[in-house]
Amino acid sequence: MPTLTRLDRILAASRHIDPVFLDSPALTNNALDAALRCQLIAKDETANPIGSFKGRGTELFAALALHPGESVVCASAGNFGQGLARAAIRRGHACTVFAAENANPVKVEAMRKLGAEVRLSGSDFDAAKDAARRHAAASGLRFVEDGLEAELAEGAGTLALELAGSTEIDAIVVQVGNGALLAGVGTAIRQVAPHAEIIAVVAARAPAMKLSIDAGQVIETAHADTIADGIAVRAPIAATLAHLRACCDDVVAVSDARIFEAMRLVHHHLGVAVEPSGAVGVAAILDDPDRFAGRRVATVLCGGNLSPAMRERLLAA
Repeated sequence: MPTLTRLDRILAASRHIDPVFLDSPALTNNALDAALRCQLIAKDETANPIGSFKGRGTELFAALALHPGESVVCASAGNFGQGLARAAIRRGHACTVFAAENANPVKVEAMRKLGAEVRLSGSDFDAAKDAARRHAAASGLRFVEDGLEAELAEGAGTLALELAGSTEIDAIVVQVGNGALLAGVGTAIRQVAPHAEIIAVVAARAPAMKLSIDAGQVIETAHADTIADGIAVRAPIAATLAHLRACCDDVVAVSDARIFEAMRLVHHHLGVAVEPSGAVGVAAILDDPDRFAGRRVATVLCGGNLSPAMRERLLAA
């Protein structure tokens, strides 16, 4: 069983995290508010050395959870792998990352530049995770599973403390992939802004996390074929589902078309080229505007590592 995310550890986390990942800007724009019919506060996690929020949790994990010289193995769509590679290697730990054969090449190259050994295996993220787990077991190495290690969620929770400390919010809309972001943000918001509604969001073409959280048991899907590669989960982690259910009030799903519409709006109004996974919170607002109308709503622009094809499509929109 995983160690559940705890507020006291989130409150203490920032002293272990490289400051380049902390105090990210909270962006607002009147024209975007008018388009969405609510007041949006967008926590921009894209302007750091790995272009995503993952550096918060991986910094905390590498600082607190690893033995000296311990090597690590993980699976990643790219952002978690970048975070773990940077945090681990800077502290003297070798890092091997398994990614799908069709993984975003920008993310794969970034992981390699950070010093990770990257192995491409399998047709999707969950197949790569299976390969990573087998490799770690055969080699006697530490397997680090995103979504399962408490420190990964607690590091992510620091962004929620920053948000709640700077503004009042009525709701927060949070991406859910493996669950670290939701666990960290949900744990923090439940305590420091208990009145705020917490809505988790998945891609409709990768619905396994919504199905599983709603059912209280793992429901795997045959495919997770969405443009939002960072949350394209097909096989949820059973041990985390009850905790994730407690960390949110609802789980919704949004289409790829709505995700791209949200990317376009964020780029046009906030000047941020956000990857599909980073735009699903805004997509959820677009998808159900009456639910959010007139409210102060926060979301996380959780990553900006677009594939070349997706960047070209966004810039042409």
